[in-house]
Amino acid sequence: MQVAERLAAAVQDLLADVPEADAFRSGWPDLRATRPQVPGQLPVCAVLPTLADHAAPQTAALVAAVIDAAPMLEWRQTYGPDDFGPAFLQGYGWTELIGLRGPIPGTTLAMGFLLLGPGIAYPPHAHEASELYLPLAGTALWQQGGADFTAVPPGRAILHAPWVPHATTTTGQGVLALYLWRGGDLAAKSRIVGR
Repeated sequence: MQVAERLAAAVQDLLADVPEADAFRSGWPDLRATRPQVPGQLPVCAVLPTLADHAAPQTAALVAAVIDAAPMLEWRQTYGPDDFGPAFLQGYGWTELIGLRGPIPGTTLAMGFLLLGPGIAYPPHAHEASELYLPLAGTALWQQGGADFTAVPPGRAILHAPWVPHATTTTGQGVLALYLWRGGDLAAKSRIVGR
C-alpha cells in the first residue's frame, strides 16, 4: 500500500467519529493511488515535528503518520508573493491525497492537509466548494463570515459553506489541519476577500 493510500485510510477511520463529515463521506473514492506523486518540501515543513506534542488524543496517530510521511508527500502552495507576501509563503503549504491533483483520483471530493507555521495570518478568502477543516495538531484562531476569531483546538471540526469568507491565524505553535472540499471546481484558487 502506498503512503497516500495509508494516510487516506487513516483519515477515513478518523472521520467515522466526526458527524460534520457525513456529507463528505458520500463522495469518498476507492483508495487506490494511480497518479505519481513527486515529493516536494516547503520551508513550512520544518514545523511538522514540533506539532507532534500538540495533537488531540484522537488525532495523535494521524499526526505521527503525516510527520513520518512528509518527505514523501508533494507539498504545494496555491498563492504567490503578490497575494499575501513572501513571509506568508514561508509558513504555508498543503498536500493533496485525494482530488484532481492528488495521487488518489477524485472528481467530487478533495482531501489533504493544510500546514501553517507559527504567527501566520491566512487572510479572508472564499471558494465555491463546501469545506471541512479538522485541526489535527496546534490550536489556531479561525474566523467565518463577520464573526470574531475563535480558538479551535485539535479534533473540533469547522464547516465552511460555499462562498462564505473565512480566515485563520496561528499563534506560537502553528497548525496541521485535515481539509475536505466538496462541490464546485476542486482545483480552483480561492478568492481573496476585501481587496
